Parts: sequence; C-alpha cells; structure tokens
Amino acid sequence: MSGVDDQGRQAELLERLRKERPVPWDNLPDIHLYMDQVVSYLPRQLIRFDEDEQLTSAMINNYSKEGLLPRADGKKYGRTHLAHLTAICALKQVLSVREIKAVLSVKGRQEGGEEFYARFCDVLDRALSETADKLAGENGGTELSLLALELALSSYAHKLACQRILHVLHENEPKPEKGKS
Repeated sequence: MSGVDDQGRQAELLERLRKERPVPWDNLPDIHLYMDQVVSYLPRQLIRFDEDEQLTSAMINNYSKEGLLPRADGKKYGRTHLAHLTAICALKQVLSVREIKAVLSVKGRQEGGEEFYARFCDVLDRALSETADKLAGENGGTELSLLALELALSSYAHKLACQRILHVLHENEPKPEKGKS
C-alpha cells in the first residue's frame, strides 16, 4: 500500500512542479493591498507543502528594514512589493537575507520591477520544469531516497556556485572614493 501512496505523492509533486507558477505581472493585483491582504495573497504565489512556511507581517517589515523590499506606500503594497516578496519567499529557501539582498540589488540596478519579475518567473519556470523532467525520467528505476540525495546535492552545488558568483560581483562593484559621498 505504501508504494501506491508514494506513487500518488510523486505524481502530485510532478503535476505541481509542471503547472503551479506565480501569476504574471499583469495578473498581480492592480490595487494597493494592506499588510493582512499581502500576507494572505503571497502563499498562492509559490508551491508550498508545509503550512509552517507562512509569511508574516513581521517578516515583511524586516525585509523592508533590510532593504530587500521597497518601503510601503503609506500602509499599502502594490505590484512591485508583491513581485519582490514572491522572489524573496522563493530565494529565502536557499539563501541568507544578505545573499538575497545582493541578488535583488544586482538585478534591481539593471531592471525595473516588471522586467525583473518577468525574468524571475522565467528562471523559476525553467528550474521547476527541469526538476519535473528529472522526476519523470527517474520514475522507473531510481529509489526515492537516492533521488532525494541527488536533488539535495545538486542544490548544494548550485548554492555554492551562487554564493561564489555573488562574492565576485561584490568584489567587482565600484568602491566609493574616500572623502567623497
């Protein structure tokens, strides 16, 4: 019976990896939302299996204080805030707040909110699709525990590469001249 349950769970995971995506920029709410509305909206943006992964208003305030998220317009949040929060919620699964800030600041200097969000969604779509393809391809022979190990080690390797790239980017940033602001 357990094998049937495992196959059902794997099929559900595969389907969610293939289909669930954040909404495109034009489908983000075009009205400003209050904090409680943002907190209830964001869980729909990313695949989640654990209810303990809730975004809280304190987290949003901290992201804003840390410079990860633009300040609210009064007490209201718009598309740019939702786009940034979607990216932050995905990235926080593998990066520290400092690393997320580096990723967002590099992209933020080069692109506006809509362009950044479109690129984020495109990269996320490719990553989820590649993972789904890997799961579908391994369906026949690989034990789930070995597949989990492979995915975990792949995540480790990707994280190492990301951290090194961020370090190199930081080293290459122009340094402010002494005595000048």
